[in-house]
Amino acid sequence: MNAGARYPAILDSLERGAPLELKPVGGGCIADSQVAVFADGSSVFVKCAAAAPDLFEREAEGLAALAATGVIRIPEVLAVDSGSLVLEHIRQASRLPGFFALFGSDFARLHQFHGPACGFRRDNYIGSTPQPNSPIRGEWITGGGAGAGDGSDWPEFFIERRLRFQARLAAERGHANQLLHLLDRCEKRLNELLCAAIEPPCILHGDLWGGNFIVDEKGTACLIDPAVYYGHREADLAMTRLFGGFEPAFYEVYNDEWPLADGHTERLPIYQLYHLLNHLNLFGGGYYAQSENILQRYAR
Repeated sequence: MNAGARYPAILDSLERGAPLELKPVGGGCIADSQVAVFADGSSVFVKCAAAAPDLFEREAEGLAALAATGVIRIPEVLAVDSGSLVLEHIRQASRLPGFFALFGSDFARLHQFHGPACGFRRDNYIGSTPQPNSPIRGEWITGGGAGAGDGSDWPEFFIERRLRFQARLAAERGHANQLLHLLDRCEKRLNELLCAAIEPPCILHGDLWGGNFIVDEKGTACLIDPAVYYGHREADLAMTRLFGGFEPAFYEVYNDEWPLADGHTERLPIYQLYHLLNHLNLFGGGYYAQSENILQRYAR
C-alpha cells in the first residue's frame, strides 16, 4: 500500500499502526473484502461497505453465537462498526483426509445446542436481505434460565417469518403476486409436513453452502458468512444440498450422529424454497420458475 493511502478507519482500533498492505479478496457480492497486513507481520480480514447500517453488527452477533458452542472453527470478531467488520484472518490450507466426514460429525454436534424458541435475539440478514427473527409467541428470552423450546412454534415461524416474508418481498419487487397466492394454497400442506418432525430449536448457520465455509490451516472446516437463528436442523441441511451439495460422507456421518426424522426428503424442497426466494429477491427472475415449481408441488 502506498504511503498516505487510505485504509478502513476501523483498523486503527486494533492499535497495530497503519497497514503496510491491503490485499483485495474476491468472491463476495455483499461487501468489499480485503486482507490487511501490518508491520509486525500480523494480518486481519476486513469487510467494508455494508448494504445496511447494522448488517456487520448482526453478522458479528451470529458469529459470536456460533463460536460460543465451541464445536466448529469460527473466525474471531476483532472489531465491528456500522460500516466495517474485522475478523481473524484464517490462512486456508488443503482439506484433511476425511474432511467431509469430520465436518458432518461436527455439524451434527453444533445442532445439539438449543434455544428458547424459533428465532433469534434480533433480526439480521441473509445476504443483504432482512431476516426477521422475532418469535411467533412472546419475546426472545435470554439467559441460562430460559431453557430450550419444544419446537412447536417452528411450522408457523418458518411459513410466516421465512416463506411469506420472502414471497411478499418478491411481490413488492415486481415478481407478481402469484407466489403469494400459491403459498396461501400450500399453507395447510406445508404446516402438516413441518408438524410431522417437531424438535427443539437448535442453532443454525442459516446460509451454509460451499461458499460459506473455508478450510483452515489445520485442514478442517471454518464457518463464515452466517445468517444465524434457532430453528429446525433440516433447514440448515437443505441449504447444503441446494447448489451442488457436499460430499456424501458429510450426510452419512451426520445421520449416524443424529438420524433425521422420517419424511425429511419430502420436506427438503420446502426448506430450499426459502433460499430460492431469497436468490430471486437478490439476483432476479432466474429463480422464479424454481420457486413456483416447488409451491405448485405442494398446492392443493
